[in-house]
Amino acid sequence: MSGQDDTPRPTPEQLAAMSHDELVRLGSTLDDVEIAYRQERWPVPGTRAEKRAERAVAGWFLLAGVSSLAAVAVFLFWPWEYSGAATANHGLYVFYTPLLGTTIGLAILGIGVGVIAYSKKFIPEEISVQQRHTGGSPEVDQKTTVAVLSDSLQTSGIMRRTLIKRSLGFGAGALGIMAVIPLGGLVKNPWAQGDSSPLWTSGWTPTNDEKIYLRRDTGRSDDVVLVRPEDLAAGAIETVFPFRESERGDHEALLAALHRSDNPVMLIRLRPDAAAMVVKRSGQEDFNYGDYYAYSKICTHLGCPTSLYESQTNRILCPCHQSQFDALTYAKPIFGPAARALPQLPIEVDEAGYMVAKGNFIESLGPAFWERKS
Repeated sequence: MSGQDDTPRPTPEQLAAMSHDELVRLGSTLDDVEIAYRQERWPVPGTRAEKRAERAVAGWFLLAGVSSLAAVAVFLFWPWEYSGAATANHGLYVFYTPLLGTTIGLAILGIGVGVIAYSKKFIPEEISVQQRHTGGSPEVDQKTTVAVLSDSLQTSGIMRRTLIKRSLGFGAGALGIMAVIPLGGLVKNPWAQGDSSPLWTSGWTPTNDEKIYLRRDTGRSDDVVLVRPEDLAAGAIETVFPFRESERGDHEALLAALHRSDNPVMLIRLRPDAAAMVVKRSGQEDFNYGDYYAYSKICTHLGCPTSLYESQTNRILCPCHQSQFDALTYAKPIFGPAARALPQLPIEVDEAGYMVAKGNFIESLGPAFWERKS
């Protein structure tokens, strides 16, 4: 609704015949806008000072564009896979995240500073006061509002400043590309490898009938320390990882076994009195070795590590969302948001006295997904 009811309303014919400037003045009057002060930044256009200011603003936009393209290049081509201190690519790998942060930061900084600099150097100084009104807007208000917005664009001067327009287009466009490109890393087919797809397999999946040992993590990836039954006291827990003899001496393979997210397994040795109360899951009656039980450490809620164990209550706890699992009843959930039991790894002791996996998990690990059956 227009602000001043006593202002004469033009007829549709008069409205159609009005110039742009006349529509702007009419719109300000109808909207109760009073321009108290207005001063052009550059009363005399085309001066050297104005050109310097224009180049300075364009420079910020160009910095944003170049930095955005550099961020895209780093994301696509810079070595990003983990490389240990003794490997050839370590020197490049350690700069991957800093380079991404620097280039993305410069891109956003360039656009932000450029916009602020343009508003301070080229947008006219103006102080306007407008009365607030409620209600819908008639046709005359709609047309005059469009004219006022168009006038704002024209008086900003950006339409006649080709250098700034092009640099802003370059910077904003490159920034948009930089924002979209990383999404490509999320687009992948999880079933491309069929039955060997990552959601169906883990480091415990048998390959070439090779024995898989239970290995502890000493903090040094090249150390291979295998687990024996006598290593754990009653009521103790240890996180173990898969190891194959073919991996011995292979730094990359040993490191990958420790770093793969679904490899950690909790090896629990129950107290004798607790072991007598165990309820085994159908089909998993022989998965334990005496009072030793091995469960996936990956919570079936959202994949956090279930890294806490209360030996007095025999509860396995996930600290992320407080899910609790009963170690005496095939690690089924008894509290919290988790809805499925932790998968159990079948284990035994080989002829040399080391603990090994005697088979694979019989269900996929971690949180649920559409294609799983349990």
